[in-house]
Amino acid sequence: MIPLGDASRRTVRFPVVTLLIIAANVFVFGLELVGGDAFIYRWALVPANITAGRALITLLTAMFLHEGWEHIIGNMIFFWAFGPEIEDTMGHSRFLIFYLLGGLAASAAQILVDPTSTIPNLGASGAIAAVMGAFLITYPHDRIRTVLLIGWFVQIALIPSIFLVGFWFLTQLFSEVGALIQVQSGGVAYMAHVGGFLFGVVLARLFESRRKDDILWD
Repeated sequence: MIPLGDASRRTVRFPVVTLLIIAANVFVFGLELVGGDAFIYRWALVPANITAGRALITLLTAMFLHEGWEHIIGNMIFFWAFGPEIEDTMGHSRFLIFYLLGGLAASAAQILVDPTSTIPNLGASGAIAAVMGAFLITYPHDRIRTVLLIGWFVQIALIPSIFLVGFWFLTQLFSEVGALIQVQSGGVAYMAHVGGFLFGVVLARLFESRRKDDILWD
């Protein structure tokens, strides 16, 4: 399932912060392509370094790094699908703070699970998960225009966000449980997704500047 955007609502505020964050991710990805692995290892988050009090700046820089084209394209599609409405609800400044704190909460969750890991962690997925958690709490009944891929069959469907985001979260949760059972030390940082999502669910209301439940598409 590939979300394209909220089909139930139109925003009032222009999503300038959402676009700037996307631009920042694309810019940093360009630096990755030029700098190669050395650039990634310098700015990615290594849990063992953080627990030792080293390279703390990577708590911030890692959330703008991506491991490849598929990673950044997928993240930015999901962010664009859910970000503008949450920015509209929170306002530009609060949304930026919420996004960054969501990314930090995601990293903290991953570090908590494996504080001695020396495997680099990177990606905007945790911060985006926080945005999705906020969307689930704020607009659970909005319909999300979604591309459904079933084999060679492609269809556009309108799926309530509570089902789409809820299904996404359950896949992350069960994937993390599976990773813990198998004692995996690499791969996708599912706990970061879970931590970011829970941050969004619990704290989204605190960042709202106003609600716009009445601004819907006819």
